[in-house]
Parts: sequence; C-alpha cells; structure tokens
Amino acid sequence: MGGFTLDDILATRKPRDSWWTVFMVDPLACRLALLVANHTSITPNGLTRLSMLIGFASAAAFTEGMLVAGAVLFYLSFTVDCMDGKIARLKGTGTPFGLWLDYVGDRVRVVCCAFGWGFGEYARTGDTDAVLAAVGVVVLDLFRYINGPQLKRVKDATRALLEARLEGQFVLAESVLRSRPRTELGQAAAEFGQAAAADDTDDTDRTDRPVVDLQKAFHARFPWYDRFRVFLTRHRVRTHVVSGIEFHAAVFVVGPLFGPRAMVPVAAVSGALLLAFEMSLVYRVWLASRQVPSTAAEREKVLV
Repeated sequence: MGGFTLDDILATRKPRDSWWTVFMVDPLACRLALLVANHTSITPNGLTRLSMLIGFASAAAFTEGMLVAGAVLFYLSFTVDCMDGKIARLKGTGTPFGLWLDYVGDRVRVVCCAFGWGFGEYARTGDTDAVLAAVGVVVLDLFRYINGPQLKRVKDATRALLEARLEGQFVLAESVLRSRPRTELGQAAAEFGQAAAADDTDDTDRTDRPVVDLQKAFHARFPWYDRFRVFLTRHRVRTHVVSGIEFHAAVFVVGPLFGPRAMVPVAAVSGALLLAFEMSLVYRVWLASRQVPSTAAEREKVLV
C-alpha cells in the first residue's frame, strides 16, 4: 500500500468548494481518504458505489421514521462521495465512467431519500405536506443540475460572440482572476498587465490585449461583491453559497435532527434560498450577455 500523508490528501481538494464541504465534510473525508489510500485497494468507483449503498440505507431509515439515523447515514454517504475524487486525483485511478456514476449516484440518492421521507411520513400520519415537500425537493434538485449546463451554454455563446466582435484581442477578467483568485479584480488586472509587459517571450503580445469584464454591470450594481468573493476564496469557499450541496445538507441532515415537524419548513426555506441563488446566476449571465459590444470600437464599456 502507499505511504501517503495527510498533506498529500489535502493537496487533492478542489481549489474552491461549497462551504458545507469545506467546513463540515472535508475535515473528516480527508482523514478517511488517507486511511483508504494507505490501507485498501478500493477504487474511486468502488467508493461511489459504497456511497450509493449508504444513501439507500439513509432512504430506508427516513421511510421508517428514523430521522436521526437517516441524517447520519446521509452525511456519511456524502462524506464517502467526497472521498472518491480525492482518491482518484491522488492515485490517478479515476475513470471517465466514474464521472457519470458519481453524477447519477447523487441524483438517485436525493430522489430516494426525498421520497423515502415524504411517503414514509404520509403513510404514518397522512400528512400530504410531506409528500409535496418531497416532490419539491426533487424538482428543485433536478432544476439545479439542469440550469447549470444551460447557463454554461449561454456563457460559451456569449464568449464566442465577444471573440467575433473583438477579433480575440482581449483577455477575460475571469481568466485573470483564475490566476490571481485572492486578489480584487482591479488589482489583479493591473498585476496581469505588469506581468505581461515584463514577458518579452510571449508571442501573443499580451500587452495589446486588454482585460474585458463581462460582469462589469453586475460589479457596478454590487460593488461589495468582489471583496466578498476574495474573502470566501481565501477560505477556499465558492461564491455560490447556497448550492445543491447546502440544499441537500439542510433537507437531509439539519432538518431531520430537529424532528419531523421541522422537515417541511426547513425544506421550504432552503429550497427558496437555493432558487434565489440560482436566479442570481441567471441574472448575472443575462447581464453579461447584454454587455457584449456591438463593435470593436465599443469595447471600452467592458474594459476593466
């Protein structure tokens, strides 16, 4: 077996992740991944399958009204799910099919746990609100994972249009921030320009390629956002603070710990927050699509 260290495992974490994963899951998942890496030959796909099995056990517990057990098992299922990527990056044993398995496993776990709780509660008490809440959880989860790829398509189309309008003579602000994630945009753009000017070997002549910010209108309306982004990035947290992961944690871990009466209100509040953050993403993409200059001469309106 390998002689991996905890630092090796920590190096496999994503540069930015959900705050629930960073603070509530990774401290345990990294240490369990170290044990798995050093003392077993289990593969990332094997961990994904184990995560699904624990997820089914969580759904069964919810069906039987064992909410605390269901919450613990759901947390453990998600923890194991977080380990598979770490093992894959550490050992280089990931497979393309593993991406599909991981994605589908997440959706199956949510559907089973939601309907397990909703219909189990209905069978015990006749409470139709639980069934409606379960359906709402599944619909919102599916919307979250449909909305993401569609927004990416819009972003790609917006960038392609920008490329055509400006003939590729620009650098996107997000590319600059990717290399300087802990720096506010204005400073990052200035540092980028200084680095480009000092690079005599760059054949692309980066000094002639200005930094374009398609989120300029958004930043003008919410000037605090960039400082907020830097604060979160320094703690390895992404800005989408209520994503599918936090939604699942609220519904299937936090809610059950407060008892059956808390489940529907927690699902409703967390669902509303998830939908609000998804709409904020749509709003940002909409603003960016409107920022594309009609001609190269209008590029000033998007320059940093």
